[in-house]
Amino acid sequence: MRASRTPSSQSTPSTPSAPSAPAAPPLDRSPAQAPAATRRALLGVGLAAAGTAALSACTGPGGSAHGGHGGHSGRGPSASGAPAPQGFVAPDGPEVAAAEAARGKGPVRAVRLTATAAALDLGAGRTVRSWAYGGELPGKEVRVTAGDTLALTLANHLPQATSLHWHGLALRNDMDGVPGLTQRDIAPGTEFTYRFAVPHPGTYWFHPHSGTQQDRGLYAPLIVEDPKEPLAYDAEWVVVLDDWLDGVDGSTPDAVLAELSRGMGGGHAGHSGGHGGGHEGHTAGGGDGTAGTGGAGGHAGHGPAASAASSPAPAGSGGPSRMMMGATSDLLGGDAGDVAYPYYLVNGRTAEAPAEFRAKPGDRVRLRIVNAGGDTAFRVALGGHRMTVTHTDGFPVRPVETGALLIGMGERYDVLVTAGDGVFPLVAAAEGKKAAALAVLRTGRGAAPAASVRPKELAGPVLTAARLKAAEPVALAARKPDRTVRIRLTGGMARYDWAFDGKPYTPDQRHPVKAGERVRLVFTNATEMWHPLHLHGHTFALGGPGGARKDTAVILPGETLTADFDADNPGLWMLHCHNVYHAEAGMMTVLGYRR
Repeated sequence: MRASRTPSSQSTPSTPSAPSAPAAPPLDRSPAQAPAATRRALLGVGLAAAGTAALSACTGPGGSAHGGHGGHSGRGPSASGAPAPQGFVAPDGPEVAAAEAARGKGPVRAVRLTATAAALDLGAGRTVRSWAYGGELPGKEVRVTAGDTLALTLANHLPQATSLHWHGLALRNDMDGVPGLTQRDIAPGTEFTYRFAVPHPGTYWFHPHSGTQQDRGLYAPLIVEDPKEPLAYDAEWVVVLDDWLDGVDGSTPDAVLAELSRGMGGGHAGHSGGHGGGHEGHTAGGGDGTAGTGGAGGHAGHGPAASAASSPAPAGSGGPSRMMMGATSDLLGGDAGDVAYPYYLVNGRTAEAPAEFRAKPGDRVRLRIVNAGGDTAFRVALGGHRMTVTHTDGFPVRPVETGALLIGMGERYDVLVTAGDGVFPLVAAAEGKKAAALAVLRTGRGAAPAASVRPKELAGPVLTAARLKAAEPVALAARKPDRTVRIRLTGGMARYDWAFDGKPYTPDQRHPVKAGERVRLVFTNATEMWHPLHLHGHTFALGGPGGARKDTAVILPGETLTADFDADNPGLWMLHCHNVYHAEAGMMTVLGYRR
């Protein structure tokens, strides 16, 4: 029995076709939200001006960032006038167009979305000012069917340039949403239409790829239904996890990045190359109101933040120190994270006022769980239930039963549960941080569980992706790699100089691959911190053929991770740590298809 999804108050499918959005209101350029000029902004502009592979970081004045985007002729919507990358496939090149044509043209699902400043109700009387899609947290889900063509127009009503990345989708390269690499920024007061074929069913999500914007409220689930869905279930619950600080006591993600970028103790004395085992004994060095480094884009919006030149702001404008002290986890190999968040959310609500999902006793419920957090892994359990894991990162796995699972930033898991009779806590414990998010599954009468509830399942065995195997229909066939790309994770907390191979990100970096190759990625983590690694535009087999198909995977300190993928989607593709602050410090690079 294939269920039509049972809606919850926090996750509502978007209408396939929506009327035009109203004209943008005057933009709020209050001092707390005004863009700051940073080295990251200058980096992208300078590279484009020098005629490198980086695309221009700004749109034309007024109007759309791409013209009308009615199809892909000429240089296409991402063209900026910068020359194509020498020897590499351009994001809007003929190879990309050919790959898109091979995916076919399905029904067009038109959606309009607005990125805007908003007051967000987190529950229990807590309201914060932040940025969000349509003024909701999370943004309304977008739901399509595999084979459809999605045409989503993003109107930017923010005081900064923005973008939109489709996390996990193997889509055309010029729609991947990385300013300075695959498209122009979407400037304030303009809009951009992302139009692409959606090839694979699964649980995905979208967020900006511009500075630290993802760690505000700019994220939403993308559910791609399978027209031949093999699973039988009665109801579906989309669960979006997050760690939250924006707008709390003056905090912003940009101010947190500025604090972290000064290194431990507010200085750069002694570079150990490690993370410092939970930051024990280190002074925070923060809260002095140093201006955020989010800037106006540039890369746009990405680059080596550790050396960003920030201008002092009025004392206290950056909020209290948010540097995490003493958070450790055996599951994560030691240090659990960099940032101490005041709140942890499920579907935009705190544990004191949890989101609630209603079902009937005995219902078979599919949970689609997304970790949209910036710096937090979550240990997830549903009290009184066993979960059967059916998918990770959109792709099916051989079913495995567990009481709890670990989900890093950017990862997704689909699980099936048979609902008991009563009221049950869905707890997402912030791993190593001594706090948790909470939602409620209700199938009968009873009081909601207390915010402090910790189901016994959390203390039992915890499933990680390494235990999963791909379902036979999607398993990567055994094949000797044609190319091996070795990447060393470097940096530490002393200088906050996270990078690959000791080189902070610049948009002209290239790890070359060729279409048709089987590529093996070998990551060696030389840091004392865990990292969730994300590859754009592809899925890989974790650990090699037969491993779970994923686009985001956790690597622990001192360990090596192997991932194989088929080079079947030409373009320039980001590869980065999905810790927002590590990526902004420079832990990003590019895989480029050679012509």
